[in-house]
Amino acid sequence: MEQKLRIGAVNYLNTKPLIYGLQGEPISNQIELILDYPSNLTFHLQKNKIDIALLPVATMSLIQDARIISNYCIAAKQKVNSVCLFSEVPIEDIQEIYLDYQSRTSVMLLRVLLKSFWNLRPALLQADEDYITHISGKRAGLIIGDRALMHLQTFPYVYDLAEAWYQFTKLPFVFAAWVANKEIDSQFLELFESANAKGLQQINTIVESIDFPYFDLKEYYENSIQYTLDEEKRNGLTMFLKMVEQLN
Repeated sequence: MEQKLRIGAVNYLNTKPLIYGLQGEPISNQIELILDYPSNLTFHLQKNKIDIALLPVATMSLIQDARIISNYCIAAKQKVNSVCLFSEVPIEDIQEIYLDYQSRTSVMLLRVLLKSFWNLRPALLQADEDYITHISGKRAGLIIGDRALMHLQTFPYVYDLAEAWYQFTKLPFVFAAWVANKEIDSQFLELFESANAKGLQQINTIVESIDFPYFDLKEYYENSIQYTLDEEKRNGLTMFLKMVEQLN
């Protein structure tokens, strides 16, 4: 019996359209789908515990022989709504920022923006699981994913990192891409691309299946998130990775 390919993805709302097609035939009987935090996916790919991951792009340099294997991704052109800096004071008054522990890419994007766009140097704090409750006064917090969508109305100041990146570079931002650390069979890749496309054709069905009263998910999937990895997004990705190198 041929071994199934192990595919890792994040179990966030923004990945639902890509995962949707992977959960049905004909591809579902050829793969094992593993859902985890972005940071854990990097570790699993490093250790060959998975074969393909919807990987946070800032961690690609940590994977030996990393290669993008798909024309689908998680990206945004201007507002993404689910990767934001939340604060009770204007950004120039922030003294400390909690860093969301779930995604290295979002943390790196924040660091790039603080240094090169906002020209600010607040203290950066490692966050624990309940850090959101400690965001107050001049202590802000980076929140990503579903929790960010839930808190858009909670704080008076919300700085959308994808929007700030676009203001800074005039390019879209790629948060995650399908990455492998080995050659993947070309026939499987065709099937994989078809599966990714399938979910994007079923947005209404996906939205109807989710109970999430905090944000309009149809708006989120069709306008906030962009799923195709075109040349403009690849240019934005290349620029970001160069800026990350300059941080170190």
